[in-house]
This record gives sequence, structure tokens and C-alpha cells, in this order.
Amino acid sequence: MPIPVPVRGRRTRRVRSSRRPLAVLATAALTTALTAVLISPQGARAAGPPSVPESRPVYSYGDAVRESVWVDTGLDGDADGRTDRVAVDIVRPREPAAAGRRIPVIMDASPYYACCGRGNEGQRKTYDADGDPVGFPLFYDNYFVPRGYAFVAVDLAGTSRSDGCDDVGGRSDVQSAKAVVDWLNGRARGYTTRTGDRTARATAWSTGDVGMIGKSWDGTVANGVAATGVEGLRTIVPIGAISSWYDYFHSQGAPLYDANPTWLSDYVNSPEARARCGAVQERIAAATPYSGDWTPAWSERDHVPDAGKVRASVFVVHGQQDLNVRAHHFGRWWDALAAHGVERKIWLSQTGHVDPFDFRRADWVRTLHRWFDHYLLGHDNGIDREPMADIERAPDRWTTDRSWPPRGTAPTVLRPAPGTAPGVGTLGRTPATPGSTETFTDDPALDELDWAADADRSTPAKVSFTTRPLTRDLRISGASTVTVTATPTTETAHLTAVLVDLGPDTIRAYNAAGEGITTLATRTCWGASTAGDSACYKETQARTADVAHTVVSRGWADLGTWADPRRGRPLTPGRAYTITLNLAATDHVVPAGHRLALIVAGTDKDLLDPPSTRPTLTLDLARTRAAVPLLGGPSAFHRATTGPGPTGDLPPGADVQHRVAPTGAAAPARTGAPIPGEAR
Repeated sequence: MPIPVPVRGRRTRRVRSSRRPLAVLATAALTTALTAVLISPQGARAAGPPSVPESRPVYSYGDAVRESVWVDTGLDGDADGRTDRVAVDIVRPREPAAAGRRIPVIMDASPYYACCGRGNEGQRKTYDADGDPVGFPLFYDNYFVPRGYAFVAVDLAGTSRSDGCDDVGGRSDVQSAKAVVDWLNGRARGYTTRTGDRTARATAWSTGDVGMIGKSWDGTVANGVAATGVEGLRTIVPIGAISSWYDYFHSQGAPLYDANPTWLSDYVNSPEARARCGAVQERIAAATPYSGDWTPAWSERDHVPDAGKVRASVFVVHGQQDLNVRAHHFGRWWDALAAHGVERKIWLSQTGHVDPFDFRRADWVRTLHRWFDHYLLGHDNGIDREPMADIERAPDRWTTDRSWPPRGTAPTVLRPAPGTAPGVGTLGRTPATPGSTETFTDDPALDELDWAADADRSTPAKVSFTTRPLTRDLRISGASTVTVTATPTTETAHLTAVLVDLGPDTIRAYNAAGEGITTLATRTCWGASTAGDSACYKETQARTADVAHTVVSRGWADLGTWADPRRGRPLTPGRAYTITLNLAATDHVVPAGHRLALIVAGTDKDLLDPPSTRPTLTLDLARTRAAVPLLGGPSAFHRATTGPGPTGDLPPGADVQHRVAPTGAAAPARTGAPIPGEAR
């Protein structure tokens, strides 16, 4: 479902003088940390501190403070003559403030709290008769408030109980959340009501240290706020998040499905906002043309160029088969963060647009707990020294890497060449003979799975090129590019390029309902509950499919952007054009015995809108190539495609993968009390 709902990686390190050193962070949070870790109330372990610092559930969730504040954004998005206030619902333990202690904040800023709900069960915020918050979606409040954190749920401008108009990733979206970070640090104004003058201050109970988290649009806002460099934002956890809104609606000039931001604005705006925000939606429509041409509105909604401003650590989670917020988003953002030395960590699953709470629950809660403890409480628990990447290799089977992409990964140029049948060729290191061509005709009724199923057959809608069966595993890690020289028969043409693993496998069923998970009737509980806010959530399990081929990575482009990726132009039929398609980042092992295929075609049904014409395109194979990031580089490809040999060889200096126990299997003993999770 669309978001309506809708330099190589380096080891984590601290490099920014503007970011508070860990020792200072620990000092600022010392009182809270000692309280959360060392004090053991009735029923808690009384044996002194654990060997690894960990916040403990020592505070009452039932007696927590639940309140609403309206924070002034400084913008007047709805042009009503007064600055917009966004609604901020807060739940925080009562005991620290009563004792004069301050605590850090976990924040989820979202447009979805009223219109659509959050999480696998579509939870919405709930309120009592006086308008005070009662129920908060997701487990963050239930789990972390008893451990000494506040949880803050922000309604973006124009949504739920907030003023203004939602602008789909623009300045208002970002400022809605940034203003709250500023308020938590005493730099912005907050009020006890939406229209009144009585001020509300957070500095009496908040340390000002904030961690933002969220899936989809929520995680996108976290990316945007981090890209402002706002002081006080210590970490973000974007899950399936957008890094550039242009890339959500377009791909190199080609319109992706529903390439129209205005309907999203209408979808999430409150009924009152819909009545007052028509002019804003008209401006959005005019500034984001369906043509796919780049405009200043897209620059405003592109966070990647501002990665150098990020002060926060970043924990990226993304489904490699996410066809809603496609994997291009995490790849570009990750590379930009790496180039600027930002502290970071990544989980890549086999799912579609799914939260890790629903595909790796116990490990996720444990890891997130340690992440927030480290970056918000200052605990030296070692999470910043652990492997950077967790990769799901098969349903519920994970490996880790010390850096991502792993050291030893290098772009490897692969060349297509004609075979014995039309449209079915070979893929290797040797360029095709000059003058070699293949031809296909765009068929908007077919998609990438149709093409992959026919990879070894001549069909009119695609051309495919495959390696010989591999003798060794071949690992792709990172983003590929495919450069094609194509001659169209019409003035418009769209192109798709996909990399495919040809061979039998059992994968998560990412293109089925649930996008790789099945929701069960049983529940597990993650934190404390009240009558109005349960900590118990339906369990899930992997939904799998037995397949004969797996699409590994994909990319799309309008051939009309061959000269300028930001502006399309009509093509001249019969003229050859060269364009490079950027494929999504991925991490996939093509096992020995399988083959790697490159398929080039036109419209990718349900992912890419078709052009205004139905072109036939002729590829110049001698001027077509793929650059694929392979662990071991060209030599690894040579070993895997020439002669028999043992599998699993790694080049000198390459990272070693560490096997992780499958989810649900017995794990090594760890210090501290077990994570709650008994079935209810």
C-alpha cells in the first residue's frame, strides 16, 4: 500500500565536534541513568547494577503524566493570520519530575494518528472526555516510559488536532517536528491549549535529548529533522523511510504509480484542514509536475544533500523488497551519511513495507532498547562497537557485517552479448561485438515477475542476459547502475532494468498480503498496560513463497532525461540515446548453481506509469553495460563463472559474516532480565 497509509560504509565512529561527547552525554543524564538502572522497586531485581548498563522498568506506567501541549511552529501554512500550532501528546513517568530529575524523549511525529492509524493493527490515538490523551499507538510508550523515557507523539501540521496544512514532506512537515525538538530544549513556545495564551514548558522535566523514530512518512520526517542539524536531536531510527520525495513519486523523470502529492495531502489532512487548505494543495500540484521535471519544490523535499548537517546517529531499517518506499531511499541516504562520517547502523530485511516489530520482534525490542540507552542515556553498552549491518538472507535467517557495504566490495562491469535466440543473451565480462543489437516493444500489461519467468525465452516485451550457472556464491552489496544505448521508434519511452537471481529459493512473500508476514491471533506483551493502552500485540510469522527466480534490484527512467536527469525532452525516433539507470541498493547472495540475469524492458506494470506512446527500442549491446557492486569485485565474478571450485571464498581483507541465530531459536545468554514477551 503506498505511503498513504500512503563511499562504502565505515565502522561506527564519532567525528563531529558539534556533537556532545559520550562522557558529557552520560553526565547530563547521570541522575536519570542511576535511577533507571540502579534503583530496584518492589518486584524488581535488588541485586545491584548489571554488568552491562541497561535501563530498567522502575517507574509506574499507570501513574504516568499524560498531557497535551500545542507548540508554535512559527509558520502560517493555512494563511489565517496566526502562526500554526501542532498538537503534541506526551506520556512520561511522574516520579522523576517529582524528584527534580529530567529525562530524555523518544518522539514519533506522524500525519497518521487520526486518519489511518499506526502499526500492523492500525492503532489511533485516543482521548478522554476532557481531551486528554489515553491511548498511544505502538509499544514505545508502554515499554520505554517505565524505563525512564518520555514518549511524545506529534501530529504534523494540518493533521488531527494541529493547525496549518500538510505539505507532503515540505517545510511545514519538517518544522512541525523540529519545533517540538526546539520546545523540548527551551527554544520554542508551547501552550496548554490550541488557542490560549498559557504557556507550557518542558525544560523542568526534559533533558532536551531526543530520539526520533517512525516508519514510512514518520521516518521521513525524522530524516528531514536530522538534516536540519537541530541541536538536541541525538539519534533517529527511520524505518522504511523516504530520503527524497521526488524519488517517491518519480524515478529519473519517469512517473511512478500515483505520482501526485496532492492526494496524499488530502488523505492525511483533518476534515477542518481540507476545508481551509485548497490553496496549499493547488500550490503543491503546480510545483510538482507529473512530467517528472525537477523543481525547487523537490529540492525542498530532498534531504540527501543536507546529510552533512546531521548531528544525530542514524539506525536505518528497510525492506529490500519494499515497493512502496523503494530501496533507492535508504541507499542514497546511507551513502550520503557515510560520506560525512555519521554514526550509523542498518537492518535490511527480505520484507516489503514492514516494521521490524512485525518481522523480528524480540531482537528488535532488545536492540532498540540498547540503542536508545546508549544515545539518550549515555550507557556504554557496546552497541556502537558491534557489527554495523544485519542482513536477512532467508526468512528469519540473519547475518551481520562489521561495515556495510562490506570491505572488499567493488563495482564490477558486466556486459550483455547476443545468444542463440532473439532477446536471450549472455552476461559476462566481454563486450559484445560492435553492431550487436536486441529489440523489444513496451508492453504495459507485463511486470518484472513476468519478464523474470520468461528470462530464458524469446518474448517481444523484454531482453534478458544471463550468466552461466555459478560455481561459487556471488554477493551483491550496494547500488548497481545499468547504462544502455537505445534507439526508440517514438518520441517518448520508459525503461526498466532489473537484476534477477535465477534459481529456486524460499523467500518472504513480499508481493502478497502482509508483504512477507502473516498476522496471528495470539499476542505478546512488551511493557506495561493500562485499561486504555495495552502493551500486547498480535504475533506474526514469516509468510513465505517457493519461487524459481527472485528480483534482486530494480531501476526505472524516462529515456527523455538522457541529457539532463532533471528535465525530460522529446525523443527523435531513429536516434540513439545513452542513459544510465540507477538501481536500488541491495544485499543479496546469488548462490552457487543459480544464475544472475540482467533484464531490460519498458513499463513495469503497477510500479511505473506507461509513456504516452508504445515504443519499440533497439539496444546497442556494445554500448550497454551494468556496474554491479560485488564482494571480491571482478575476480569474484571470474571465479564464480569459470570452472568448478569451492563456494564461500572471500578476497583478502574482506569482512567476515557472522551467523545470527534464526528468530525464535535459542540465543546466547545475555546479561540482565529477559525481555518480556510471554504469550497472552
